[in-house]
Amino acid sequence: MTDPRPRTVLVIGGGASGNAVTVLLRRAGITVDLIEAKPDWNVLGSGITLQGNALRVLRELGVWDKVRESGYAFDSVGLATPDGHVFHVQQDIRSGGVDLPATIGMQRPRLQEILCEAVLASGATVRLGTTADELVQDAAGVTVRFSDGTEGRYDLVIAADGLNSSTRAMIGISEKPEPTGMAIWRVAAPRPAGVERTDLAYGGPCYIAGYCPTSEDTIYAYLVEANRDRASIDPASYADEMRRLAAPYGGAWPEIAASITDFAKVNYTWFDRLLVDGSWHRCRVVLIGDAAHACPPTLAQGAAMSLEDASVLAELLSAPESWDSPDSLDDLLTRYHERRIDRVRMVVEASMQLGQWQLDGVRDADVPGLIGRTMSVLKETP
Repeated sequence: MTDPRPRTVLVIGGGASGNAVTVLLRRAGITVDLIEAKPDWNVLGSGITLQGNALRVLRELGVWDKVRESGYAFDSVGLATPDGHVFHVQQDIRSGGVDLPATIGMQRPRLQEILCEAVLASGATVRLGTTADELVQDAAGVTVRFSDGTEGRYDLVIAADGLNSSTRAMIGISEKPEPTGMAIWRVAAPRPAGVERTDLAYGGPCYIAGYCPTSEDTIYAYLVEANRDRASIDPASYADEMRRLAAPYGGAWPEIAASITDFAKVNYTWFDRLLVDGSWHRCRVVLIGDAAHACPPTLAQGAAMSLEDASVLAELLSAPESWDSPDSLDDLLTRYHERRIDRVRMVVEASMQLGQWQLDGVRDADVPGLIGRTMSVLKETP
């Protein structure tokens, strides 16, 4: 009997969604090649907040023990005034189930290392510093021409190449990311004594001043303000600029600010919004993660949505159903979109609303209520 699963899959992009779908497809016995544009496999960044529904997928990947050992778990979030007074502590919903923490903070490079190790252990072929320059589709498969001059033939291509996905444009999906009007300064820093959860201060010179513990010894801290022309900010001044913005904040912030001395460790990024509302595939090429949707990190759900995409798509692709005809594959990829779109749209819209209230200066906005309602939905498996 012919194996009904695809013979070969190309994953374009080695971030969270690309790495996760690779591991899950390899577990199902599917041959996977993964290419990543950056030669260092993108092991960069400051910190990341992973809520329960993200942890649920990481457990599915078999990396939960390493994540738990490497990160910092907590179950509440504090709301503070700019001077550092915490006036409300809210218990977070355990969106991954009662057997997982509500939240884990991690150093982003460590999470990427764990996922990269899982990809290599899966037996997938990995090519770094490589891009897909051309995709030629027909009824039976996709011919891919790579940046190194080689060529490959695949039954399916999964585009996990991020917010500015070149694959998305290559297959004729016109949506592009749009700036929301906000930007964020991020830095990794030593963990001040007593910082055991995320605390968020609204107001002051920034819209939001927050931090998240990422290990016993580290945190990542962030300041959200109105976006500025990047060309107007000298990267060599990033540390000075972040200290200036942090100076009016109390609580743990004076100690955090004093540690911000290396401009190369400070990241400045605009918030963007993206939602491909229509189909996420064209014939045998399908979008996943930030290539299909992205939102401000106001709900800390960006990585979770990408990981959930990987889980759902791999589940469908691993089922004992024929991929041989274009119609059957189209039906499968349509079901993937249908499983994901309402949940992703809810997260994008809630994340945008939280940011818009800040932009509009709405002081009586029901921030805890919106977060609580959204997280209650995310408790359900996707």
